[in-house]
Amino acid sequence: MPFTTFTGEKPLIYSLTQDELKEWLINAGDKAFRAQQIFDWLYVKRVTSFDEMSNLSKGLRQKLAETFRLDSLKEITHQQSTDGTIKFLFQLVDGHAIETVIMRHNYGNSICVTTQVGCRIGCTFCASTLGGLKRNLDAGEIVSQVLMAQRKLDAEGERVSHVVVMGIGEPFENFESLMAFLSIINDNRGLNIGARHITVSTSGIVPKIYEFAERGGQVNLAISLHAPNTELRSQLMPINRGFPLDKLMEACRHYINKTGRRISFEYGLFGGKNDQPEHAEELADLIGDMLCHVNLIPVNYVPERDYVRTPRNEIFRFKRILEEKGINVTIRREHGSDIAAACGQLRAQHAKETVG
Repeated sequence: MPFTTFTGEKPLIYSLTQDELKEWLINAGDKAFRAQQIFDWLYVKRVTSFDEMSNLSKGLRQKLAETFRLDSLKEITHQQSTDGTIKFLFQLVDGHAIETVIMRHNYGNSICVTTQVGCRIGCTFCASTLGGLKRNLDAGEIVSQVLMAQRKLDAEGERVSHVVVMGIGEPFENFESLMAFLSIINDNRGLNIGARHITVSTSGIVPKIYEFAERGGQVNLAISLHAPNTELRSQLMPINRGFPLDKLMEACRHYINKTGRRISFEYGLFGGKNDQPEHAEELADLIGDMLCHVNLIPVNYVPERDYVRTPRNEIFRFKRILEEKGINVTIRREHGSDIAAACGQLRAQHAKETVG
């Protein structure tokens, strides 16, 4: 069984699916059914030490403590918005920093998680790419973000109801850790977050969209689109040069046909760049035959980038054009506009302060 470790540390037990934990228990000379008990302690009771797992033998608790660790994330800071949004900056065991966000909705609490330390995709509007990619997170480090958020919500008598994999990094470049993470948080013996309450966003790693169609089950897929033609998309998102728009659309159609699931297209509106009526017309022509939904995103200002927000009346004009073409469209509700809300922004601020 492969484990990912850093700086000589023991692996995180949160990285194991229940099946992998059963395998470890059998190899350790114990009973497979103990995996269900351990999952209950980890994800329902949410203990912070193996000693608290009182229905396990002392010997098994000792083996667990000798093999695995439970300490994954240390809170560096957090910011809380007037709308209830909380953005955390966590430190990993090797000193790197990542972001996690709790967002409040009328349907529940949604957690946005990070999958990489930094990002190499290079989208020209995104703070996450500042500084490049440092490394992938292992599954347990992604799971731990949900657990840290849940512990915060425990104090309020609330729970994590939805998860969006839209934080720092490109999830499909960390595919196996992503798939393990999805299995762990969906497990009904653990956090029990329904697959249809989980959304994974990709910038368009075409081969992995095909693979996700085979392995993703009922988990929702979102595509960071941001442009209605390949020339403009290449300017905004260099990944389009490797996976051009026509190939991306082919992969999206395959996903829809294979799964019967609707795709969401994320479309950030950048003033004077991609927000004109002709862009809306072009977007409608591009996706009009698909089972899809468009999520228009009024962009957060990032000081290191030179994009400006589309005026409110023009956002509604763009939405109206799409609707008139029969496209299902919403405008994303803003979260945390009074804090470092843009993805990667809090981490970038921390990096500057640390270097300074």
